Amino acid sequence: MKVLVIGGGAREHALCRSLSLDPDVTALHCAPGNAGIAEVAELHPVDALDGVAVARLATGLEADLVVVGPEAPLVAGVADAVRAAGIPCFGPSQEAALLEGSKAFAKDVMAAAGVPTARSYVCRTPEEIDEALDAFGAPYVVKDDGLAAGKGVVVTDDVEQARAHARSCDRVVIEEFLDGPEVSLFAITDGTTVLPLTPAQDFKRALDGDQGPNTGGMGAYSPLPWADPKLVDEVMESVLQPTVDELRRRGTPFQGLLYAGLAITSRGVRVIEFNARFGDPETQVVLARLRTPLARVLLHAADGTLDSEPPLTWRDDAAVTVVVASHNYPDTPRTGDPIEGLDEVAAQDEPHAYVLHAGTARDGDAIVSAGGRVLSVTATGKDLAEARSRAYAAVGRIRLDGSQHRTDIARKAAGE
Repeated sequence: MKVLVIGGGAREHALCRSLSLDPDVTALHCAPGNAGIAEVAELHPVDALDGVAVARLATGLEADLVVVGPEAPLVAGVADAVRAAGIPCFGPSQEAALLEGSKAFAKDVMAAAGVPTARSYVCRTPEEIDEALDAFGAPYVVKDDGLAAGKGVVVTDDVEQARAHARSCDRVVIEEFLDGPEVSLFAITDGTTVLPLTPAQDFKRALDGDQGPNTGGMGAYSPLPWADPKLVDEVMESVLQPTVDELRRRGTPFQGLLYAGLAITSRGVRVIEFNARFGDPETQVVLARLRTPLARVLLHAADGTLDSEPPLTWRDDAAVTVVVASHNYPDTPRTGDPIEGLDEVAAQDEPHAYVLHAGTARDGDAIVSAGGRVLSVTATGKDLAEARSRAYAAVGRIRLDGSQHRTDIARKAAGE
């Protein structure tokens, strides 16, 4: 099977790594990719938002499957262009991807499907914003309605900060604060059948102790030793299957990866948000634990035959990923700094720990930073404590001037 992955972050590196280990994959391509992905896949320069260009590339490569990684190409309709060219594509249509592209649309779908979520208001004017903030009170939860690369959400006790963020958005969703721990649950679907993956937890705040601004994610771990064993079944019944059924009823079936961000509240499970693709950095730990070969599952989802796929199987190992970010992330990250120590991780830590590239580029013989989140260092172990120890040992071998990372990823869950 020839597979083309679209994107160039750590999520796509994790996907390419898993696909490269799949015996069904005979050729692996990525566009545009990054310096790390180049080690496992052939890279192609292409504008990931240009559906015509992506479809042309897939056709020229005679790809059997295209996997669209990031949200922006999905919302731009890239998956539609690939399907129109007659090539199976793992990723929802432009209309179905609005589940992530518009939080207001997602709220409407959840209301129609009876999916439990936070009470909310969709606001366009300063007057509506003030009324919504007054109605809910602190902590204030303010979400840009559109795509914001994981940084469009403000949760604060400061009403002026909440108001300023709300007024900076064209349309904003203001909702009640949900108490309790957060969980990420992915599901692969062909628009009818839903196949859940294993839960993970990520860390959105930039600093230890969940302090600092929201980011795209600073680390993650799986499994969740504190979670109810029935959680996946409950979310399947109350969230995932009803959402897929509602989108199919609307004539916009969702084929691809449905991501549910959940809060385990005192009143039960509530949906915080939906994403229309694999989440980053949770993908890194989820795929590290997946035993089932990935390519066949994605192809069955793309061609509508997921009902023929047995339940996924998982390794008993735990997995932890720690994000190494550049100086001044998430504000205006510095780029162009050389990254050293990657060979040391490969030599001393594999197969238990490895580096997935996100914002990197090649500058001659050197690999340099090229974005805010630069690397995801992922490790496995017999339990979270061992995986965590291995991940941080590998992080310690990497040298990137001014870099930052959280030191408490999975600490509490590991009992430390």
